[in-house]
Amino acid sequence: MTERKDMNLVSCAVDRRGLLKCMAWAGTGVLWTVSGGIPRSLGLIGEANAQTAATGFTFMQISDSHIGFKRPENPDVTGTLREAIDKVAAMQAKPSFMIHTGDITHLSRAEEFDDANQIIGGARIPVHYVPGEHDIVDEDAGKAYIERYGKGTKGAGWYSFDQGGVHFIGLVNVVDLKAGGLGNLGDEQLEWLEDDLKGKSASTPIVVFAHIPLWVVYPEWAGARKTAPRRSHTSSASAR
Repeated sequence: MTERKDMNLVSCAVDRRGLLKCMAWAGTGVLWTVSGGIPRSLGLIGEANAQTAATGFTFMQISDSHIGFKRPENPDVTGTLREAIDKVAAMQAKPSFMIHTGDITHLSRAEEFDDANQIIGGARIPVHYVPGEHDIVDEDAGKAYIERYGKGTKGAGWYSFDQGGVHFIGLVNVVDLKAGGLGNLGDEQLEWLEDDLKGKSASTPIVVFAHIPLWVVYPEWAGARKTAPRRSHTSSASAR
């Protein structure tokens, strides 16, 4: 998670290492609270923590459910996802919504999306999605994902919305991946993002979520000394 001082920009994408920690907490769930424009994450460990966290505006994040995955590393991905969703559904103070940061499925098959939808629907709260690379490996390069989750979005599925006094931006950085699986935003998305941020004051809390951690496409967000060009296929328009 990184914060940009001039616009309170926070990246909420979780990498694989972070995901393993989340799975140790409760399957694949993280509860985010926002107070004074500053997000804070808490593990979803039973109702006690959930109720403690649920003061003010909260939202849930899940990721990498990989429905359809069949290997020894996790022989029951549906059970893992169901465990996390059951904990969300059991919360007395529900989050305002949930964000799924990609790899909903493992092979973007219709039955995998169907199974994921059936389980995630059990949370009984609105859900916002961005795709992972495993959600766009179908013959039509993401058509199935867009048909299910991309209505009203731009390009490959990027969009923004406002809730709880926070501006949320869902980015897509899994199309045309670079060597080593590095994230890629592209000029069209960067131009849209620049336009989306016009008129936002420096005090506006902004949460950016994407599948691949955003420090991959803009190293400064990870405290790296390297800088990226202001606009390129691997730069971040949030550094405007």
